[in-house]
Amino acid sequence: MSPPRQAMVERKTGETEVTVNLNLDGTGRAENQTGIPFLDHMLDQLASHGLVDVSVAATGDIQIDDHHTNEDVGITLGLALDRALGDRRGIQRFGHFVAPLDEALVEVVMDFSGRPHLTYCLEIPTQRVGSYDTQLVREFFVAVVTQARLTLHIRQLDGINSHHIIEATFKAFARALRMAVAPDPRRLQAIPSSKGIIQA
Repeated sequence: MSPPRQAMVERKTGETEVTVNLNLDGTGRAENQTGIPFLDHMLDQLASHGLVDVSVAATGDIQIDDHHTNEDVGITLGLALDRALGDRRGIQRFGHFVAPLDEALVEVVMDFSGRPHLTYCLEIPTQRVGSYDTQLVREFFVAVVTQARLTLHIRQLDGINSHHIIEATFKAFARALRMAVAPDPRRLQAIPSSKGIIQA
């Protein structure tokens, strides 16, 4: 693989303006200002536990609600992942992690397959964590998966506290991502597919 595996993506619509800087070979540095405090906290977890550098700056119509900004941050982050990985040559491709947070336990399995798919099996018991609408967790991952061309399975194994369930999900996603994008020393110059190409 030829580092650096980095990407900067800007997305501007009539509803939001989002800039994402991503370094897959980072140290866990996070600088996230989306206007949605709980989402910033989750992006910080992604950086810290994935050992990726993530900087997200977003402004949006949060006077209406957080939906557009939350979704567009996911879209832009997914695009950044896709660009930073390029043709996906030399990566492990698959990642898997089970993360606990107190009583919560969440399993995440991913494959940078080139085929967007999300299986989402969280049962979050409350409508909100602070001011954050918990329905937006699924919308965030739908957006990431679509743009990163990622197969993603999220399964809740235990948990009754909404904050714990969501945070365990982001931590498990981060560690699975760290595994999936890591270099495979046995085929650094090869695309990890029997087809010789990864695409939709």
